[in-house]
Amino acid sequence: MTVLVLQGGGALGSYQAGVYEALLAGGEAPDWVGGISIGAINAALIAGNPPERRVAALRAFWEMTSSDLLARPLTHGGDGRSLFNEASAAWIASAGVPGFFSPRFPPTLFAAPGTAQALSFYDTAPLRETLLKLVDFDLINSGKVRLSVGAVNIRNGNFRYFDTTSDVIGPDHIMASGALPPGFPPVEIEGEFYWDGGLVSNTPLDYVLDADVGRDLTIFQVDLFNASGPLPMTVMEAMEREKDIRFASRTRRATDDGIKRHKAKQAITSLIAKLSPDMQDDPEVATLTEFARENAVSVVQLIYRSKHYETSSKDYEFSRVTMLDHWAAGRHDAETALAHCDEIRATPGGAVFDIGRIKPGEPAEDLSKPLPQTFRKSS
Repeated sequence: MTVLVLQGGGALGSYQAGVYEALLAGGEAPDWVGGISIGAINAALIAGNPPERRVAALRAFWEMTSSDLLARPLTHGGDGRSLFNEASAAWIASAGVPGFFSPRFPPTLFAAPGTAQALSFYDTAPLRETLLKLVDFDLINSGKVRLSVGAVNIRNGNFRYFDTTSDVIGPDHIMASGALPPGFPPVEIEGEFYWDGGLVSNTPLDYVLDADVGRDLTIFQVDLFNASGPLPMTVMEAMEREKDIRFASRTRRATDDGIKRHKAKQAITSLIAKLSPDMQDDPEVATLTEFARENAVSVVQLIYRSKHYETSSKDYEFSRVTMLDHWAAGRHDAETALAHCDEIRATPGGAVFDIGRIKPGEPAEDLSKPLPQTFRKSS
């Protein structure tokens, strides 16, 4: 079973679109897509379209969001590109993003307390229209591709996943997953109000690993913030590094938890094997046997690596040239992953692979060595 896990990250989300384009071309269309924030939007565009229209829907969304910024930087690197990106981000902050969000007028300061206008700087009504235009929610709820999106309940602070196996998904669920305060307003669903799932967890990886699917999984985890990075040398670099750390996925933690479960189940299986035949027929032993059943999981990490000219504004810098850069980077990284898929699936029990660390001529199996040992995910 192929799973696509999409992290939140605003404008960086076109990297995920490039990843999906390559996966589809390589025959790795997902059976299950999970997303947070911009990842939820991309996930809806994928699950809410038939395979032959998914890339077109993704491209329509990302071309729309970058349509107001057609100018190109004078240079493609260094200070010139940094200035261009900062100017683009400043324009977005003041003018909004086509088909996504627009600044409120009159401004939030003059709105009545408790209203959506008072709780956010931008109106996300354009996003609802875009979702209704580009996403077939009847197709999503048909269950052909499982969709899971996460959001945070504002009243109790609890994280909740909306999943097509148990919920009827509509545009509100996608918007709730991406309602990052104070930029965007909360979204009401069944009498409760929700904010962006990234406030608690910026990736659905833990949710996928904890699910009982009873099948071996190949998980393509697409992250938009890199937990590893150099020591910052300036305030601007410190701001970017802080954002990367705050929103980066905790893959190592999820892997460690998987290993602990695996060791516990190994011990249970070993102990049951030592029992006498009459004890093995005990109902409680049967329960433990079922609990110890496992399926293999391989996690393929695809992590966007920031360019040296990008700053902390990279998640709201929606210029066309930057969107295309991110898309191309995602496509390249996914093509690299696909070249090693046979090796990845052949690893006993599954493992975690960081595709960004592949060097020419290096076998993919070596990539799991610095990470925790390979494990089987308990089901």
